[in-house]
Amino acid sequence: MAISSLPKSFFIFILFYTTISITNFDHAYSHCLNNQKTLLLSLKNDLIFDPSLSRKLVHWNQTDDCCSWEGVECDGTGYVISLQLDDEAISGEIENSSALFSLTYLENLNLADNKFNYTQIPRGIHYLTNLTHLNLSDAGFAGQIPVELSLLTRLVSLDISWNQGIEPLEEHLDLTMLLQNLTRLEELYLDGIDISSMIILSSLPVLNTLSLISCNLQGPIDPSLFQLHSLSVLRLDQNNLSMTAPHLFANFSSLITLSLSRCSLEGSFPESIFQVPSLQNLDLSYNKLLSGTIPEFPQGGSMRSIELSFTNFSGSLPDSLSNLSMLSYIGMSFCKFTGRIPTTLANLTELVYVDLSDNFFTGAIPLFHMSKKLAHIDLSFNNLTGSLSSTHFEGLSNVVSVNLGYNSLSGSIPQSLLHLPSLEELWLPSNQFEGTFQLEKIQNLRNLTGLSLSFNRLSVDAGRNDSMGLQKPYHFPSFLSDFDLHSNQLRGELPLPPDHAYYVDYSNNYFDNLINPLNTGNFNSTFSFFSVANNSLSGAIPAFLCNSTYLEVLDLSFNNLSGHIPPCLLENLDDLQVLKLGGNSLSGDIPNKVSVRSGLKALDLSNNNLSGSIPKSLANCKSLQVVNVGHNNINDSFPCKLPSSLRVLVLRSNRFHGEIACQERLPNLQIIDIASNNFSGYLHPIAFSSWRGMMMSRDAERGANLGYNIIRPSFYYLIEVALTIKGLERNVAKISGNLASIDFSSNNFQGEIPDAISDLSSLYLLNMSHNALSGAIPKSFGKLRQLGSLDLSVNQLRGMIPGELTELTFLSVLNLSYNNLVGKIPTGHQFQTFSPDMFEGNAGLCGFPLNTRCSGSDEKDSSHENSEPDEEEEIEWSYVSAAFGYVVGLGSIVWILVCCGSLRLTYFDKVDKILGKIFDHHGRKRRNVRRLSTQQ
Repeated sequence: MAISSLPKSFFIFILFYTTISITNFDHAYSHCLNNQKTLLLSLKNDLIFDPSLSRKLVHWNQTDDCCSWEGVECDGTGYVISLQLDDEAISGEIENSSALFSLTYLENLNLADNKFNYTQIPRGIHYLTNLTHLNLSDAGFAGQIPVELSLLTRLVSLDISWNQGIEPLEEHLDLTMLLQNLTRLEELYLDGIDISSMIILSSLPVLNTLSLISCNLQGPIDPSLFQLHSLSVLRLDQNNLSMTAPHLFANFSSLITLSLSRCSLEGSFPESIFQVPSLQNLDLSYNKLLSGTIPEFPQGGSMRSIELSFTNFSGSLPDSLSNLSMLSYIGMSFCKFTGRIPTTLANLTELVYVDLSDNFFTGAIPLFHMSKKLAHIDLSFNNLTGSLSSTHFEGLSNVVSVNLGYNSLSGSIPQSLLHLPSLEELWLPSNQFEGTFQLEKIQNLRNLTGLSLSFNRLSVDAGRNDSMGLQKPYHFPSFLSDFDLHSNQLRGELPLPPDHAYYVDYSNNYFDNLINPLNTGNFNSTFSFFSVANNSLSGAIPAFLCNSTYLEVLDLSFNNLSGHIPPCLLENLDDLQVLKLGGNSLSGDIPNKVSVRSGLKALDLSNNNLSGSIPKSLANCKSLQVVNVGHNNINDSFPCKLPSSLRVLVLRSNRFHGEIACQERLPNLQIIDIASNNFSGYLHPIAFSSWRGMMMSRDAERGANLGYNIIRPSFYYLIEVALTIKGLERNVAKISGNLASIDFSSNNFQGEIPDAISDLSSLYLLNMSHNALSGAIPKSFGKLRQLGSLDLSVNQLRGMIPGELTELTFLSVLNLSYNNLVGKIPTGHQFQTFSPDMFEGNAGLCGFPLNTRCSGSDEKDSSHENSEPDEEEEIEWSYVSAAFGYVVGLGSIVWILVCCGSLRLTYFDKVDKILGKIFDHHGRKRRNVRRLSTQQ
């Protein structure tokens, strides 16, 4: 075909395309001007940055074309129009950088994620009048926002968020004035800037993105916000709006993202906002007073992410959730949802994240085999039932975490769960799974780091005939780091921990032998948590545990271990926080060398056969809070040298002796049990008033249970202590900071009970029974309003029972038996409920509930003692009242007769007539009697 035959339009198109291509090529590959290179190199010299962390500035040099430098972009004529210097480890200040402010063609400047050492945003920035995009976020700026920013009238995007040093804007008009000239602004990010009150936004008509996270905003929202008809992204998280969610949010027809997390929203959330057609991302999490239900969704909804965790949302989930075909994220944990989880979730092919934990869902778990992108599923802490089929998780190659714990799921664990190639965490604790778990299948999960099968009914098949035991020695996969098998039916030889595990829990099983991994050449010295408590292990404590230098918790309690405690446990393991060896048959002395760097917080050696004394080097443990050596054969005086951090001290049932006269104070002590020893002397030298841990406090930390955050962020290791109530030891697993207890029973203390004990206002249990205490029961005990158990039995106490004790309304246990108490037992409140046994052995006591009636003197003395009138006194007063009324009535009649003559005459006339009739009647009767006698 001849060229001349081609249409002219073709040549015009070729010419136009070539021109555009040359222009674009020239724009992309243009050489920068010499003055621009000079300015950039000067800027590099002005800036202080770390060359080892820089990825851009460090490579700027004289030889290369500056338009090709990393972070630099030029226009077609060689002028620098964009500088991307974010995350370049820049420090110092740029206020006097004339080179930067001479780059007047700049349209985009990004200095985010640097450290400008709390210097002010440079005022010279207003010279860059062509700027359309300015990003100074998280750059370490401070001071006031310069008013010169208002001169950058071409700005389309402004981000000065997360500069914590910027001073609070106390008057919102200042920021309003700052923004009023920026009429082209489409994106505004002020996160982390203290604004205090909502700014007026009416001057920003084209604004589509507004982010005011953590700005200390107070409600209500300024009405100008709802005039931003182009708004598509609104983030107001972490403010104290304290208001109901405005229904006007539903009027934003272009709204894509609405994020109101931690805003103190309250009331009912408008359902209409869920149904905004353009809405893709909704976050209402951590508004605990915000309620609502989820409405039906129409077909073709745009929603991609719903986050409602830690709110008061309730009701059931609609089946129409499946209409949100693009939904990828569902976060609804810690709400009040009920009913069944919709089976239609199986149709959501874009699902990546599902968290419905801590609700009240019932029924079976829906299938997820169609959600091929699913990575995280958490349905824990619900009321889910039924079994898992092989199709539930079949083919989900992207699943990383599965948590179905704390439900009522039953049946066997499906093999499909053990064929998920990306699985890192598998949590199935506290269900009713049963049958045999094929441990060798774990070898297929090469990415698995966490496994929990605790509190089920599982046995284990490790490839041997005895399906309840493990091969010797059995090696779990080395890649497991979090390994929890406690509370199952596992038995046999204790398996070796995984090579790189930091958390290992074999407790509450039937393991009976602890091998030495050093003999196998495969020992893990990196784990932080190791528990084999409540098994049947025997033999000595293996010394190889001392090589675990990262151990924080070691729990070997309640086994059949014997021999001595290896000294290296207290001497070498500086990171050890909890050591529990109680409930074994250990003997010998407690090791007397404790490292000066020890981080020990809890030491439990109770219920063994230990002897000797308490090591004075325990004073090296500056963080020590719990010492329990109860039920041993320790022969020592009171350990005065314990650190002041101590909160719990248990010396019960040993051979401790002597007086307690310590100069040292224990200001944090809240539980002390020294019962069943040979302590003697008086109680007055004991500094009870210094035990501030037993006094009521408003400190928030005092309300927390005694325990430690160890290893896992969500793992709080609780400390148990046995308290003796009514002669029975009861394990208290959650020791509140406000629980206080004193048990001095079964010793040889004498003298009076100090009034100072009444200062311990948190005291719940006080037991001083079986001593030789004398004197009266302190009336000041009436101030112990938290007291729930008081035992003063088997002493030599005398006097009356103080009536003040009847004001102790929490008192449920009282024993005053076998003393020398006298008088009437006080009445009132729960005193009427105590049995006679609690008062027996006091010959001088009378009144209910005893069968001994009180005499008059007992009644009088008792009423005086208790400052309350008794029943007999009320009867005497009624006699007095009657006599008084009689005297008043008689006196009134006499006064009337004396003072009123006419009434007096009338009165006596009437009396004469009455007397005349009476005597006339008697006269006739006498005459008749005489006549009859004469006739006879």
